[in-house]
Amino acid sequence: VPGASITTVNSPFQHVQAHGGGLILVNGLYYLIGENKLGGSAFQSINCYSSPDLVNWRYENALLKVNSGPADLASGRVVERPHVIYNERTKKYVMWLHIDSSNYGEAKAGVATSDTVCGAYTYIRGERPLGFESRDMNLYKDTDGSAYLLTEDRKNGLRIDALSEDYTTVTKNVQLWKDNSFEAAAILKRGSVYFMFASKQSGWSPNDNLYCTSTNLAGPWSSWQLFAPKGTNTYTSQTGAVIDVNGVAMYMGDRWVSSNLMRSTYVWLPLTLSGTTATLNKQVNWILDIAKGTWTPGPVETTYEAEDTLNTLSGGSRTISCSGCSGKTSIGYIGGSPNGKLTISGVSSTVSTNTTIRINYTNADSTQRYATLSVNGARYIVAFIPTPDDNSPGTAAVTVRLEEGKANTFVFEAYNGGWGPNIDRIAIPVF
Repeated sequence: VPGASITTVNSPFQHVQAHGGGLILVNGLYYLIGENKLGGSAFQSINCYSSPDLVNWRYENALLKVNSGPADLASGRVVERPHVIYNERTKKYVMWLHIDSSNYGEAKAGVATSDTVCGAYTYIRGERPLGFESRDMNLYKDTDGSAYLLTEDRKNGLRIDALSEDYTTVTKNVQLWKDNSFEAAAILKRGSVYFMFASKQSGWSPNDNLYCTSTNLAGPWSSWQLFAPKGTNTYTSQTGAVIDVNGVAMYMGDRWVSSNLMRSTYVWLPLTLSGTTATLNKQVNWILDIAKGTWTPGPVETTYEAEDTLNTLSGGSRTISCSGCSGKTSIGYIGGSPNGKLTISGVSSTVSTNTTIRINYTNADSTQRYATLSVNGARYIVAFIPTPDDNSPGTAAVTVRLEEGKANTFVFEAYNGGWGPNIDRIAIPVF
């Protein structure tokens, strides 16, 4: 569900904090590695999550932590854009990341290694690659095992730099786009064609990202062109990574919220690559069959309004005004010491299945709220990141088990005695 918050399936049951990162597949599990933004823009940790299906995510470990030794990882520093590749020669996982001062004046690239993908990483050093500035960056590992650093050099342009055989040192520049307005690059190869994706520079605000192609990393490269419809600002996202999932090209974008970065979400969408053309279309939801290497648009949804008179309110939960909600009202005062509850009965499904539902809600706090969602007795803990106010709904996604028929029951109530969000409605896929 592009743009929805994602709650981990294990403690601490928080919205996934892996911003500006990417994926790596190891022994049948996908590992998502990115920035923890719970406390704002300054470095806190680089987090690792695992999933067998790219839907249900388990928190594994913090790979690098603030004040863990090196000065580059001290409190108040900027540590961003972590990306990891595996080196078969050294049997090491190698991470490169953007290292900077709080005013972004140092513009360095850092490198760290580990024996395991989600283990503790040893920080080696931070430096300006080949003496040039480096900010938003990524890694690309080619089919022949050679690896490259993709980096934004603000003074000179977007660079592809070759890495040493152990992937820990930049050895030479391979390609330089002298237009210095690009950042956040990612490469995916299809057959003999390299697709380079990148964002323009507009701070935390999204823009219409672009791509170009070549059959050689050293060029010549085609002219830059749009891959999402003009004016959509790449569906309000910035390129973070573009990966291959068993033949399916998947765009991974960050939807940044600069006023409270922990609210930032992820826009993951299937990319259509044909010849030298890349196309990204919007999907409310979509289904990825990893085993088959295929994807399909998600089914239509049936929505159930929280304030429907057929629902049951108890423990002090009640209807409140919400100008941006679908019915201009929502159900609030869920949880808390009275343990307010909202029960939505009669939810229909044509099949018995596990499916990802969308919950529209508001949370005007500056931190996450939590709720326990029971579906036919099975309990799920859901994190609800802040929304701009109580009149501007956000979306949370959670995978639940539905039974065939019209007797599915959803109950929202307290988690650990805390207050839950205000619920606008739920959207259930119809198979």
